[in-house]
Amino acid sequence: MFKTAKATDPAGSLLVRHARRQVFLTPEEERELARRAAGGDAAAAETLIVSHLTVVITVARRYGRLGLPVNDLIQEGTVGLIQAVRKFDPDRNARLATYALWWIRAAIQDYVVRSWSLVRVGKTAAHKALFFSLKRHGAESRGGVEALEDDVLGRLARRFRLPPAEVAGLARRVAGPDQPLDAPVPHRGGDAGGGGGAESFADRLASDQPTPEDIVAATGMTRLWATLIDKALAMLPPREAAIVRERHLAEVAKTFEAIGRELGLSKDRVRQLEKQALARLHDLLKPLAAAHGLPG
Repeated sequence: MFKTAKATDPAGSLLVRHARRQVFLTPEEERELARRAAGGDAAAAETLIVSHLTVVITVARRYGRLGLPVNDLIQEGTVGLIQAVRKFDPDRNARLATYALWWIRAAIQDYVVRSWSLVRVGKTAAHKALFFSLKRHGAESRGGVEALEDDVLGRLARRFRLPPAEVAGLARRVAGPDQPLDAPVPHRGGDAGGGGGAESFADRLASDQPTPEDIVAATGMTRLWATLIDKALAMLPPREAAIVRERHLAEVAKTFEAIGRELGLSKDRVRQLEKQALARLHDLLKPLAAAHGLPG
């Protein structure tokens, strides 16, 4: 299968050179190659891809005005072309170039949005279309996107059926530069804080929640202690072990009086047995915990 060139390929890229050497296919040739490609013929698929690289190059150069390297856009457009060749149905009486145009544009637009910022642009189709409209209006405006007037933003909001505040917010994010993570966080007064000890955006990324490793470790520790407690309880007299379980290990602890009724004891006697059982349990757990390197 035809492979895209690397981003470091010079201006006369491998893709462009391939495209210049190709001749246009007739409809009959295109349908025959498409049928063979659908049957698994890699050479036929490659011929279809290479013969339509001029379409990719044309679309990529249009989007090159957004400031991204054209070679990168050509590569992304070629990925879309490859997808189009895989899904093309030669029996629908349509040319591959017409069908592939949507796939090529979609691949290039996705790449532009991803490259523009990791967090700036929304993920919906409306937000993506709005992004390109803002860039186009910004290119036509002397002051760029940040100079677009409210009536322009209002028309865009009605066109894409988005709240005006959302359109204005996206315009601000498109116009503003990305902030490096080590940049100091501005204070309310506009001062970035100054000094080497100023808080940065990266400082605010840390979470005080336990990490997955902490959770796994804590879960393993809990299970180990549960096992050791079960072993220690098995060494206690059955009545004392039952009192400890009912008072300290049950989801809802029973009262001394309730346990006394079950065992035929007074609540004071149950209280005494509990105190005695907990002391014994503590003594039994010490050597068990030490054997596993746990604190006593």
